[in-house]
Amino acid sequence: MGSETTVPRHRVGYWFSEKKSKKFNLEEFHGICDQAGLDLIKINLTLPIEDQGPFSAIIHKMTDVIAQADLGDPESLTIVQSFERFICANPKIKIIDPFDNLRQLLDRYQTYSKINNSDLHKAGEVFVPPFVDLVSNDVEENIRKLREAGVRYPFVCKPAVAHGSKMAHQMSIIFHEGAVKDCEPPCVAQTFIPHDAILFKIFVIGKKYFVVERPSLKNFSAAEIPTIFFDSHDVSKPDSVSLLSVLDDDEKCNVHPTINGELLDRVMSMLRIALEMNLFGVDIVVEKNTGHYAIIDINAFPGYEGVPDFFTHVTEVLKAIVESSPVSSSSSITTTTSSRGVGEEDSGIDTGDSSDEKRHQGNNQSVRVKRSSALFNSTNNIQI
Repeated sequence: MGSETTVPRHRVGYWFSEKKSKKFNLEEFHGICDQAGLDLIKINLTLPIEDQGPFSAIIHKMTDVIAQADLGDPESLTIVQSFERFICANPKIKIIDPFDNLRQLLDRYQTYSKINNSDLHKAGEVFVPPFVDLVSNDVEENIRKLREAGVRYPFVCKPAVAHGSKMAHQMSIIFHEGAVKDCEPPCVAQTFIPHDAILFKIFVIGKKYFVVERPSLKNFSAAEIPTIFFDSHDVSKPDSVSLLSVLDDDEKCNVHPTINGELLDRVMSMLRIALEMNLFGVDIVVEKNTGHYAIIDINAFPGYEGVPDFFTHVTEVLKAIVESSPVSSSSSITTTTSSRGVGEEDSGIDTGDSSDEKRHQGNNQSVRVKRSSALFNSTNNIQI
């Protein structure tokens, strides 16, 4: 009588906020993981994690908790310290994504600096718009720093902290030197890039990435006009009716910004190397007149609205990680005509926090899927 071979199953712990859990179809996630031989276990952060294992891997969206802990919130700090002690005591457990890698995306200035110092310039026609951190309330000092950093008017003023509160989305557009007093430090000032009110959001899942088009800010030029204050969520949700995303008559044209797939492949490969993460989002706009790509924000574990079969792709990543083998290298690309879906909420100029986004996929929404070959292999940080 022949003996049957039992395929070992891996236990994968997960933690999402209650709000995010309600928007994710976790029943579907459990089912897809089960078919892949993975047992998905919800982690209770108020209880000892050691008693809830063993785990082969842990996937989480603790970005906001980490941000609050770094700001000194006692409850969040206790949770993060407990989790980090557990990680240190169990180095073989794969974490998606490691806290140290996530922290680099919590501060906008650090994020832009890291990307700017990467090999991104080798991709060609891709750049991070000039930026500078403003930490003082001294207006003259801030004007000097803006000049030295090459930040031009108009510029977008963004809170330094990219996650953890609604304030992360409260931004302003500063049009002239006399309005620098309207900046609210600590913040990051970044040159505004005219881009015909179209934003390309790239959602990364392991080797794959998905491109979805969203509305954004209309074109602006330097002028002696008052500062515009806005919430990036209100401007960039797909069904936005904000006047800030409606092009002026003299700016309207029949030329629609597009993304070059080959160039984007190189950009995403370089960003994976720079960030060493499996789950993240990138905001890119196409500069009017030059056609160059401007990276204006990075988001840790975004909402992935508009990505088809999201949990299937995540499960592939999890399975490859726990089995320490890469996902199949075959490529798969899907491209359709782009439009702005209905009922989603997202950020435009900023993608700092997607916790308020709604999970819907419009029939006319564009998605482009692509795989790349970046591969990382280390104890607590495996990128496939």
